[in-house]
Amino acid sequence: MSFLELNINLFRIINDLGKQYTYLNPAMIFIAEYMVFFLAFGVIVIWFTQNKKIRMMVFCAAITFVFAEIIGKIAGEFHSNNQPFAELTNVNKLIEKAVDNSFPSDHTILFFSFCVSFWMFKRGWWFLWIIPAFLVGFSRIWVGVHYPADVLAGAIISIISGSIVYLIVPKLRLTLKLLGVYEKYEQLVISPLTKSKGKKSKDI
Repeated sequence: MSFLELNINLFRIINDLGKQYTYLNPAMIFIAEYMVFFLAFGVIVIWFTQNKKIRMMVFCAAITFVFAEIIGKIAGEFHSNNQPFAELTNVNKLIEKAVDNSFPSDHTILFFSFCVSFWMFKRGWWFLWIIPAFLVGFSRIWVGVHYPADVLAGAIISIISGSIVYLIVPKLRLTLKLLGVYEKYEQLVISPLTKSKGKKSKDI
């Protein structure tokens, strides 16, 4: 069996689950389409904990995503395929998606870039961040907009990018300087607000 046949067969197996277990389709649609908003919310909340180590983690995750996206775009120049629903018949397409190059999966790159980076920095229970990354990749196949190879390539690119960033970026003076400059200006904004709140509390 060729890689192409294996890719299509695996896609059929996963995508056909939506025909067999229709009650799971709303959950898969939600994960495929809207989990990105929960990721964004989680990242913002984590960033504003104002812990320097945590902020370094989030900063590196963002760098990983940019790095992985660039590599993904380059990979897309060497190999391209449209979404399964545009190339195959009888696909269980559950969400709307424009036809373009689906290799590699941008959603997978986004989630694995952040989730894997978080795990690399924190370990312990932070491995739970890997679960949504896998769920998003799996759901994109389930709803018919990506092949398994699109998702696998996105995950591999993100893991490699995350490993490189984890080993290099935190050690750079420029990184520490950028975070320091940001925190300096953040304090200029937050301090007046904090003082204003304290003054109002005393007046009451």
